[in-house]
Amino acid sequence: MVGVLDSGVGGLSVWKELVGTLPDEKYLYVADSGFCPYGPRDKSYIIERTSRISEFLIDRGADIIVVACNTATAAAISTLRRNYKIPFIGMEPATKPAVLHSESGVIAVLATQGTFRGELYMGTLEKYASQTRVIEIVGNNLVELVEKMEWDTPEAERLVRSYVEPAIAEGADHIVLGCTHYPFLTKTIEKIAGSKVKIINPAPAIAKRAREVLAGIVPRNVYSEDSDWFCTTAEDTSVLASMVGMILSESRNNVFRKYKCTTIRL
Repeated sequence: MVGVLDSGVGGLSVWKELVGTLPDEKYLYVADSGFCPYGPRDKSYIIERTSRISEFLIDRGADIIVVACNTATAAAISTLRRNYKIPFIGMEPATKPAVLHSESGVIAVLATQGTFRGELYMGTLEKYASQTRVIEIVGNNLVELVEKMEWDTPEAERLVRSYVEPAIAEGADHIVLGCTHYPFLTKTIEKIAGSKVKIINPAPAIAKRAREVLAGIVPRNVYSEDSDWFCTTAEDTSVLASMVGMILSESRNNVFRKYKCTTIRL
């Protein structure tokens, strides 16, 4: 079984790629929506939350855990890998492909403050972006809009426009989505950025990495559920259930996939 954790429902953008790449796997997804967003939280708080969730996933038979949250990856994945024997796959900054393919020499990264503070992000910039101008955009309030499924609203367009237009005006030809909530805003971003600007979502690369890691795990753990299980630490499961249903309805291969959604307390 593949365990997936995120600060909320944004990690479903990663789960969508996982289930497309590994359709025969079972998934246990935890949305920490009761404590979302992680972006403004300090490192110790995020480590404590992700450790609790990881133990929940491990206790239920996860073979690997995908940390489908850029902020949580930046703050906690080193600690999680040190404290637990299970493989953890984190969200790697997609700045490298943006830098390598940029023709203007200017790219934009849309992320949370927590992601920009991460050693992995800063290390990637030092290694690959010395000759590229990187415009860092903190997407305040975008996570909250996605948590309410309000990505196709005038407010979402207003916010995205305020973040994206200045970067485009300064010559950015690639926009890196540095938060797993942001792929749900892709259509709005594309509308504002225009067809000449490339939007980079790192989720497909994460799914490929998960497939590689799982191939080396023998024997596999026993998972007693006969369906995918989506959990949230919020009181209301309706947004989580609606988004799972929406994603599955977009895939002809997975439209009949069995799943359940519940609230958990961690």
